[in-house]
Amino acid sequence: MTTINKLGRSPIGLTVPALAILLVVFGIPIVSLFLTSLNAPDFSVANYQAFFGQPANIRILLQTIEMSIVATVICVIIGYPTAYVIVAAPKYLRVALIVLVIIPYLTSGLARIYAWIVILGDRGLINNLLLDLGLISSPLPLIYNRIAVYIGMVHIMLPTMILPLISVMFGIDKSLMAAARSMGARPFAAFWRVFFPLSLPGVRSGTLLVFVFCLGFYITPAALGGLRDAMLSNFIESQVSSSLNMARTAASAFILLAITVVVLSAIGLDLSSTQGRGSKTARTPWLSRLSSFGTLKRWANELVTPYRARGWTAQLYQAGGHSRWPKIVGTVFVVLVMVFLQFPGLIVIMMSFSAGAFLEFPPSTLSLQWYRSFFGDPSWSGAAWTSIQIGVVVTILSTIVGTLAAYGLTRTRPRLRSFLTMVILTPITFPVIVVGVATYLGLLKLGLLSSKTGVILAHSIGAIGTVVVIVSATLANFDRRLEQAALSMRAGPLQTFMRVTLPLIRPGIIGGAVFAFLHSFDEVVITKLVGGLSIRTLPLKMWENIRNQIDPTIAAVSTLLMLLPVLWLIVLYLTWWRSRLRDQRVLLGPRI
Repeated sequence: MTTINKLGRSPIGLTVPALAILLVVFGIPIVSLFLTSLNAPDFSVANYQAFFGQPANIRILLQTIEMSIVATVICVIIGYPTAYVIVAAPKYLRVALIVLVIIPYLTSGLARIYAWIVILGDRGLINNLLLDLGLISSPLPLIYNRIAVYIGMVHIMLPTMILPLISVMFGIDKSLMAAARSMGARPFAAFWRVFFPLSLPGVRSGTLLVFVFCLGFYITPAALGGLRDAMLSNFIESQVSSSLNMARTAASAFILLAITVVVLSAIGLDLSSTQGRGSKTARTPWLSRLSSFGTLKRWANELVTPYRARGWTAQLYQAGGHSRWPKIVGTVFVVLVMVFLQFPGLIVIMMSFSAGAFLEFPPSTLSLQWYRSFFGDPSWSGAAWTSIQIGVVVTILSTIVGTLAAYGLTRTRPRLRSFLTMVILTPITFPVIVVGVATYLGLLKLGLLSSKTGVILAHSIGAIGTVVVIVSATLANFDRRLEQAALSMRAGPLQTFMRVTLPLIRPGIIGGAVFAFLHSFDEVVITKLVGGLSIRTLPLKMWENIRNQIDPTIAAVSTLLMLLPVLWLIVLYLTWWRSRLRDQRVLLGPRI
């Protein structure tokens, strides 16, 4: 009890368990990996020179950057107008659209990739439809090429772009747009000069997240692309699997990590830019910085100003009739985006009930044979049970450790809090293949490779960061005066936390636990590296079947994984609803 009271008075001590796990499993190994890449203790850059000395390696590196940029640009082009229309929609419709965006965000990435294999394959939905209509005589090459990889990457990362944009756009005061319109600005001018600069923090954060995650893509290019579409993560994984030269592998991993650090330094440090800075940027576009373009622009503005003034005066006192076309176009666009996000999953769900020997759409007859195959096959049910066991242990460990860390971080000095938060979030900001290689090295030294304990520790370093993010966001809105009131009534730190703090932040803790379980249950790359041939989780079983044979049982498994996020959303909603009812009862007080 004395130790707990001391930890309560020294909040920084609550971060020790999280930092200890991170240091042992990931921190020390990644430092050792870096030294290995430099041939310590001799210290040379021979491994980096060997990497850049091979044109094939340079091609894969540039290809990785190119594919990540293209996927990020596509996500921005699609995600920004989608988020804008969602924010402008009525409340009931807005909530429904956000849920439709969140569901694929929480759905297993392997299940979504399998859905695209079913749609784009030589005997997939599109080719079968075209063949039945007689439009083609042989299947089109829709899969195992660069376009298929882009489709898969955008489908997986689009919710990651939309959600930060929605969060930022919600905070923009809509009266600013109305004020701009009242001053004579046209709708597009008001949007471009007022709304867009204020939404730039969302654009920057979404772009940063999408690009960094795309750099570490491994499953998508391996499943949907061809030999010419490999990314650096595929190259690193093949080195780990087939080569004993850890120094060359370490150099490749740190080259990928260096790109991530450069991007984080260039973009990530300015994620909290002020609105004023955004407005200033919008008022001085880059074309006006060139003297010739600036002069031409001023001359054109002076020429059209009288006509613009007369047109504005003529429209000033007219009845406000707004064109319906922007709303129609926006509605159609959002519907197409939602179809893009949900359609692959719906196709797989329908095909999983097929009664034939192979998957077909639409199913000629309905049957549960593939679900019976899943539950009746020990290899499938055993893999699922292993994933559940590992996921539950990871959830319990990361929720306890992450909640303590978040509680301690919110009560430390700002500079120290920022530094420690950055350290704890490192495993979820670095490319997953780099984290996997470092974790592989750390567990190798601990003798925990190919063991459930090793896999649990490997999953926990990322799950802890996820819990810290969610619980910290909940604690940011927590009124600390309630704790002070409890302490003033002679309650100890532990009693105050259990009786006051914990009940109020319970929704955030449950949300963190849900995301921690999903993080562990869907993990493939790190599990493949540290689990070896001994640990077979459900995602690994799915991945092996996708690569080696298209077993129709995967459709049933994918359907169950797609329904899992719906179950978690219901749990989160019920938790929020109960918390809201409790708060309302507290505010109303007892009736006398």
